[in-house]
Amino acid sequence: MSDNANGGLVRTLGRWDVLAVAFGAMIGFGWIVLTGGFLESAGTLGAALAFVIGGVVVAFVGLTYAELVSAMPHVGGEHNYVLRAMGSRPAFITSWALVLGYVSVVAFEAVALPQTMLYLFPDMLAGRLWTVAGYDVYATWAAVGVVAALVMTGLNYVGVRPAAVFQAVAVLFLLAVGAALLLGSVVGGSTENMQPLFTGGAVGLISVLVATPFLFVGFDVIPQSAEEIKLPYRKIGQLLLVSVAMAVTWYVLIMLTVGSSLPVADLAASELAAADGMAALWGSDVMATVLVLGGIAGILTSWNGFLIGASRLVYAMAQSGMLPGWFGRLHPRYRTPGNALIFIGALSVVAPLFGRQTLVWMVDAGGFSIIVAYLMVAVSFVVLRRREPEMARPFQAPGGQATGVVAAVLSLGLGVLFLPGMPAALIWPYEWVLLALWWILGLVFVLRVPSVGPGPDAEQRVLAARSR
Repeated sequence: MSDNANGGLVRTLGRWDVLAVAFGAMIGFGWIVLTGGFLESAGTLGAALAFVIGGVVVAFVGLTYAELVSAMPHVGGEHNYVLRAMGSRPAFITSWALVLGYVSVVAFEAVALPQTMLYLFPDMLAGRLWTVAGYDVYATWAAVGVVAALVMTGLNYVGVRPAAVFQAVAVLFLLAVGAALLLGSVVGGSTENMQPLFTGGAVGLISVLVATPFLFVGFDVIPQSAEEIKLPYRKIGQLLLVSVAMAVTWYVLIMLTVGSSLPVADLAASELAAADGMAALWGSDVMATVLVLGGIAGILTSWNGFLIGASRLVYAMAQSGMLPGWFGRLHPRYRTPGNALIFIGALSVVAPLFGRQTLVWMVDAGGFSIIVAYLMVAVSFVVLRRREPEMARPFQAPGGQATGVVAAVLSLGLGVLFLPGMPAALIWPYEWVLLALWWILGLVFVLRVPSVGPGPDAEQRVLAARSR
């Protein structure tokens, strides 16, 4: 893999940069629009408990990531772990699944931003273009997403440092909004509004629980940029787990503070429950606007984080000979995977033209793909613990192989939830067709990947086989 001495990626990300990228990637806009439904389904404490349980599930997966990123701090993260543990074809499958997951989030944020701007500027719609899946696309609405996509892509193109600075500033604003919500709850909240603390029983709890892993997706962007982090390898693993803990704390506090603001029936009827809750706690509509601005910050941090992760993963696949070499080129001045960024940025530029509903289908299909990658990483963790017990592991996950087995079982359980008849079932035919098309395209590439077995030198053997 690349290193700075060879003119490759530049190690420039510090402790706060790493936390900001991961935490920001996990905090999108869902905490504003989904909170009312969560509180109605499970009650205030029930919803908070669901996020704690969901956080524990993700923490087991995070432990496997923390150990592996400290042992193999290479660009591309999961791509390297599965390649070493299981060989070239499983590595491609894992990475290809992740690319769909990451790109779907990047594309969706390009739609979420103009949709959020509608709450601040309800009269912004002008110049109707067309209708996609029942959603009218307007020129002004699409323009917001297109311009933002160009800006976000350009920001990442000129260096990981500018992208990290932007992430840090946006996350600080997001945390300030969270602090204002917490203070408002202390001053203006009511424990009566938090009743009922639990509702819906086990069904209510599970209805919230199935959504939590997808709100926590984002910690895994840390391994993608591992070669750009200038910290001890053990610290990288520790910070990954800290970012998960921060996200769990954030979502639990959102449930409790918003739950104290208004009766649950009012929150459930609200289109933006968290914003209405903020207004009620402070007795000011201005504070609702402030909270929506916090939501926009969440959109941008998630967008930025997944743009970093997706581009590094595509770059790593190309470096391993699994995608065309064009994707594996670094910009000679900025030392960023410029071509990979241009490709992903182009997808986010056209995304707003397809409206909101089609991107929802894409995100759901991408969520399933990310869970597949979690399962593959957990299995790789177990395999490497058994096959290479002497491998240097600056951070060692407690529990040894048992931790990996639990993470694999939990990931498999999450994957089952997407199957027909389950709570998070993919929508037929749209989301299944999207998945099928993605994997048909992947089949074109995977057939070109030499079948190489696992081992520390697997990447070199793939490249050697491709060159023959």
